[in-house]
This record gives sequence, C-alpha cells and structure tokens, in this order.
Amino acid sequence: MTKISASIGDITAFEVEAIVNAANSRLAGGGGVDGAIHAAGGPSILEECQSWVTANGRLPTGEVMITTAGSLPARYVIHTVGPVYAEHSPDQAALLLGNCYRNSLEMAARHSIASLAFPNISTGVYGYPKEAAAATAVAAVTEWVDGDGTIDEVIFVCFDEDNHQIYSGLVGS
Repeated sequence: MTKISASIGDITAFEVEAIVNAANSRLAGGGGVDGAIHAAGGPSILEECQSWVTANGRLPTGEVMITTAGSLPARYVIHTVGPVYAEHSPDQAALLLGNCYRNSLEMAARHSIASLAFPNISTGVYGYPKEAAAATAVAAVTEWVDGDGTIDEVIFVCFDEDNHQIYSGLVGS
C-alpha cells in the first residue's frame, strides 16, 4: 500500500527517488519551485530540458517529461506544467491539474521510481486556489495509487504552513 503524506519544507532537500517540478512550458527554469530546483540541481537539468524542448517543442499543460536530478539528493526530476487558473474554466483547470499528478505518477512507474515528492502545483503565480488545488491533487494521487501498486511513497511537500495544513487535513498526516 502506498504511503501518502504531507510535509513542510524545501522539496530540493527531500531524499526520494524523484521530485516533481512545477515547470513552465519552455522548461527554462523560472521562479518558485522551478527556480529552486534548477538552482539546487545545477546546469545539467536545464541542459536536458533545453535538449528536450529542441526535439519536442514546448511541454503542454498537464504533460510530463523526465530528467536526471543533477546535484539534488533525488535521482530524477519529473517536470510538469500546471494550468494557469484564470485561463481555464474551473472544470478544465481541475482536469489539467489532475493530469499533472496522474502523468507524473505514470512516468514514475515507467522508470521504476518507488518514492516521489510533489510540490503544490499551480498554487503560486499560476493562481490556482489552494484548497481546490489540494483537493484535486489528493484525489488524483489517491485514485492513481489505488489502481497501481508500484509507488511506495508519495509526499506532498508544502513550502508554506497554509498549504501544509490543507494537505495534512486531506491525507491525515
């Protein structure tokens, strides 16, 4: 059975097999979680991202790609692009955000990754309401892991206490 929990801290310091990056579609690094992952992981992550974009174009919202983790304690970074909340109807935003989590888990399973940490995707500058984002995230992860036994641990890593309280209430940790 998969352990699902919430923790507060810096996702770049978590010792899991993979961390998920709330990336932009250009996979170019940026602010927030994305900038922190690129800064802590070093230039090799950006080089892999740029090669991927050159070969494939921008990463669509809700889709994923994977790189090594550079200097991070994790082995991999799974990059996903969350929805900008104001650009979608609430139902469409929820579908796209859920896809970020489901597709990240699928990518983890394809790479035999047993533990991964998620940030609070789209809740920063992308403007997704925190409570709605958390409910969508937890529902998507719970539904996915209930149908698949390959992931041992999923951690929702919250940067702030507000998100931590929301996620803790949903996952019971």
